[in-house]
This record gives sequence, C-alpha cells and structure tokens, in this order.
Amino acid sequence: MMLLVHLLMGALAVSAVAGAVTGAVTGAGRDESSAAYWHAEAQAGIAARLARRPAERARNVIMFLGDGMSVPTLAAARTLLGQRQGATGEEAKLTFETFPTAGLVKTYCVNAQVADSACTATAYLCGAKANQGTLGLSAAVPRWDCDASTDTSQHVESIAEWALADGRDAGIVTTTRITHASPAGTFAKAANRHWENDAEVRQAGYDPQRCPDIAHQLVHNYPGNQFKVILGGGRREFIPTSSLDEEGRSGRRTDGRNLIEEWQRDKVSRNVSHRYIWNRDQLMDSYSSPPQYLLGLFENNHLQYHLQANSSTEPTLAELTEVAIRSLRRNEKGFFLFVEGGRIDHAHHDNLVELALDETLEMDKAVATATKMLSEDDSLIVVTADHAHVMTINGYSGRGNDILGPSREVGRDGVPYMTLSYANGPGFRPHVNGTRQNVTAEPNYPPTSLK
Repeated sequence: MMLLVHLLMGALAVSAVAGAVTGAVTGAGRDESSAAYWHAEAQAGIAARLARRPAERARNVIMFLGDGMSVPTLAAARTLLGQRQGATGEEAKLTFETFPTAGLVKTYCVNAQVADSACTATAYLCGAKANQGTLGLSAAVPRWDCDASTDTSQHVESIAEWALADGRDAGIVTTTRITHASPAGTFAKAANRHWENDAEVRQAGYDPQRCPDIAHQLVHNYPGNQFKVILGGGRREFIPTSSLDEEGRSGRRTDGRNLIEEWQRDKVSRNVSHRYIWNRDQLMDSYSSPPQYLLGLFENNHLQYHLQANSSTEPTLAELTEVAIRSLRRNEKGFFLFVEGGRIDHAHHDNLVELALDETLEMDKAVATATKMLSEDDSLIVVTADHAHVMTINGYSGRGNDILGPSREVGRDGVPYMTLSYANGPGFRPHVNGTRQNVTAEPNYPPTSLK
C-alpha cells in the first residue's frame, strides 16, 4: 500500500514552508475545451515551483497526519470541497495539493501486510519500521511483550525528542484521544497501543509499575513531560473510575490517580506558567497569550466529528493548530508540532463517508492556518497519511455529479449504486434473490442528511 506525502518546503533535510492558497477552485468558468488552457495551467504550475526560493534550514517543523487518508479520500474530498462552493468540484484543490513536492510512501509493518496506526507512527516519527500495535519500539519487541519493551536498547527516539535535544519546543494536537496510537508515537514506548491507562496494562497481566501506561508516560516520562502543548481528547485515560470529568463522565484509571492534577503539580514544582483547559472558550482565552505549558483535553473520549459538534463549545482542528503555533513559535530556536486529523479514520471504519471527507477538509483548513502563520524562509510543513481504507470511487458519472450521491449509471442488474462505496464494514446489505438492494430507496437517503 502506498500513500501520498505532500511537502511544502525549502531544503529537503529540514527546510522551509510556503503560503499555499486555501482550497481554491481552479479552472471553473474558463474555456477548458481548449488545449491551450491546459498547457498554460501546466506552465503556470512549473513557474510557481521554480519561483520558490527554499531556505537551507528550517527552525520550525509541522507534521500533519491524516489518519486513514487514502488517495481516493483526497479525490473525493477535493470534489466535495468544490461542490460545496457551487462548482463541479473535480477541479478543486486542497491546500496541501498546491505544495510543490509530493511523493509516495509504503505503509507495511515488519510483521504485517496492512499497517495500523501504531507501527506507522513509529515509522514516520521515529524512522524505524516496527511490529503492528507497538509504539516507540524496534521490531525486536513483539506486541504485548511487556518485559521485552523494558529493554531501553530497543527504544527508538521520535522527532519530538530530537527537537527537544536541540533546544526546540515540541507539542501535539489531535482530534482523537491524546493517548491514541498516532499522537502517542511522539512520546510513548509501549508494547501495546491499547495500554492507554493502567487498567489496560493490568488486564493484559502486567504490572503498570514495570510497563507504565501511555497516559502516565505522557505526564511523567521524557519526552512527554516536556511538551509545551498537548491538545486533544481522552480525559478518561487520566482520571480514576471513581471520578467524573467536567462533563460528568467517569474515568478509566483503577490506580486512583488523577494525572491531570499530577501534570499541574509537576508544572508548579518547576515554577512554570501552565493551564489545563477542557472547552473552546478556555482555548480562546489562551489565544493571545498562551502559558508556557498548555494541556487541553476537550472530550472524555475522542473529539466529536466536526459535522456533529457544537461549534460554540468544541474547538476545530484549525483553532487548536493556531493556538499551538502561537505557543511554540516563541522559542527562538524553533519547534516541532505533530497535528493529526484522526477521525478521518474512524468515519471510514464506520462507512460514514461524508463525515470522513469533512474531517479531511477540516484538516486541510488546519494546514492552511499553518501556512498563513509561518514563513517559508524557516519552516517545513509535511502532510501525509499512515494507511488507507477500502473506500472506492465507482462508475463513469459525468463531471459535477454529486460525489455523495449515486452514480448516474445503474448496474447490469438495473439497481443504482453509490459513487462512493466500501469493500467492508457495516454498510453491507445482503442480496435478496441474488439482487443488490437499492440503497437510494432507503429512509436515511440521501447521505447529506448528516449535515
């Protein structure tokens, strides 16, 4: 499996960033029937790339990760973007699709043909392929092997650790639990990605004192305890089962510890400014003058899907990204920031295609925010994915056909089919008398009812 990596850059080693145009529709209203139009567009693209003057070294590095963001996901998302703007859609471009450099990456694990978000996080953040389900460990450590994971010679360092060692700051932003596989790749050394709290470690038959859970590692272990910005979901991994969070939901820890309070006490002991926040209003309060250390946990579990969230209480990924950059760019030596659009993956797992595409567009807005805030003279932005999903684009519909609707054709059996469909997952309908069901006749059609 191969996925696209988009680079907005100067020199390839650790280099610069540029101001890309935000999700603009191109070609609409012009004479696309002329070959000269396409020749001119190609020449303009070449000229724009040649005009870039890359810096030799980047102070700031941001890695954007679209979890499960396959190539078909990009094609469908850009079409949806254009159609939301009233155009045919296919000609639209995501912000990061205007970046001057793109490539392909392989996404297998050492022991698995299809990668998961843990072994991939170890690969793209630490530079070493690993076993499926493991974090921050070499492939010498099997999954679920607590004892093997305690061998520090098998620990691999992340780019966040490299940044800290160089005197730069580091932070993580995600729409998932902050202890989920992708963000955990920046700081955790764990033989099982699911060991997000002490109860999970005990359930596997191990002592959390020997193999600390991922939330504990973030608060108490290096490098997590040095991260200046931690913004995401997952309060439940930090508080005990006997406690309720700010929204009345219980924790999952069985050791009786409140790691949020322990994070706060650690910052008090170090005499540094800090703040714990849990809603959008508090995030906006930190907009102009963030503290030295900022911990934001905005949901008990993952952040809500953007289309289903209360926009007055739930921050967007772009807002989280902006506050993180405002905080981290105060370090004159620079910073490393990891930003994940994590719920693209979750929506694909549940065959909720509009949600998956909207989450992709939300991540693109965060990329646009970053390109506006940082100079190409000293910053590098990388946008990539960790694995794909089995969403396909079907049929031969005409230009501008609703990307969320049925194909303009029907199958040989005379039954309509959707332009976007999945090869597995909960969307399957059993055939009746050897014939597919007509999904366009179902009561929850059309899918845009999610809006």
